[in-house]
Amino acid sequence: MRNARNKVLGVVVALGCLAGTSSAQFKNGSQPTELNIPRVSQRGTVTQRIGLTDITISYHRPAVGGREIWGKIVPYGKVWRAGANENSTITLADDVSVEGKALAAGTYGLHMIPDKDQWTIIFSKNSTSWGSFSYDEKEDALRVNVKPHADEQFEFLTYTFDDVKPDSAVATMRWEKLAVPFQISVDVKAVVLRSIKNELRNVGGFTWAGYDEAAEWCLDNNYNLEEALKWEDTSIQNEDRFENWETKSRILEVMGRKDEAARALSTALDKATPVQLYVYARNFQRQGNSKRAFELYPMVSKKDANNWVSHLAQARISSNTGDFTSAAKEMTMAINGAPDQTKPFLQPLLKRLEAKDDINK
Repeated sequence: MRNARNKVLGVVVALGCLAGTSSAQFKNGSQPTELNIPRVSQRGTVTQRIGLTDITISYHRPAVGGREIWGKIVPYGKVWRAGANENSTITLADDVSVEGKALAAGTYGLHMIPDKDQWTIIFSKNSTSWGSFSYDEKEDALRVNVKPHADEQFEFLTYTFDDVKPDSAVATMRWEKLAVPFQISVDVKAVVLRSIKNELRNVGGFTWAGYDEAAEWCLDNNYNLEEALKWEDTSIQNEDRFENWETKSRILEVMGRKDEAARALSTALDKATPVQLYVYARNFQRQGNSKRAFELYPMVSKKDANNWVSHLAQARISSNTGDFTSAAKEMTMAINGAPDQTKPFLQPLLKRLEAKDDINK
């Protein structure tokens, strides 16, 4: 039994040497095979989310330790585990593209073939082996070629995600003074749409808000608008509200159905509360469309002249015309009727009006 164990330890030591670890686990040169004991090359994990897609690289981190790495510890032209110990792995929550080539969702063994001017990144369907010693090219899911470049010193092998964009990121292996990047892209719209459809089969599909949010996302991305319009109709069917009618009006506007859009907006404005209408108008003002805002502000008072937000709207109207006395009076009434948590935001506006400073600027 002891002889068998010594043979196992000998193989593990050999594998450790080939892996280029800076030193062995135990002082006698062996590594543990049966116990969970801290390793010299410690485990690292890095995750990046692109849209809704999580990409996770798990690996072990050997040190340079004063050695010559490239072409020596890590030979050129040979498959390398891209880390130490067990397979380095990459897990993709959804289908992606790597350097423009499709790769299905899943967990892959991550291997590399180094060279001076070009590296090959390998995604293997086998993700559970020890290093690259049992690597089989027949198990490749994908290979891509990339260019390495000089980098700052990294004593411990490190993976990072750089150049993060809404639909892509660059995964980079960094060690010694070399960086090896490979770009990962995601069809975010397709992934989100699939997720939305799945969520609408759950709790989100039983409320007006779930369908409204689904339609709003499609509208924001100018994507899947026909289905978005159907979702908005379902939202309205679930609960007839200002929000879903207003979203429907914008979908119809983008689709070029302007008469229907105008009718939907008219319905939305009829259903709006004074607060909803004020916020709607104020958003136009913040976006630089003061003309539209001041077309809407008078409608707030028509909803309920005694509502505190109606006085706030009137204060903005009076301030816009330079009637600061009336504006201050309206603002005082707004403060008196506003919720306690809102009063601190209105009081500075009153001071500005008393100083004859237009609060719309």
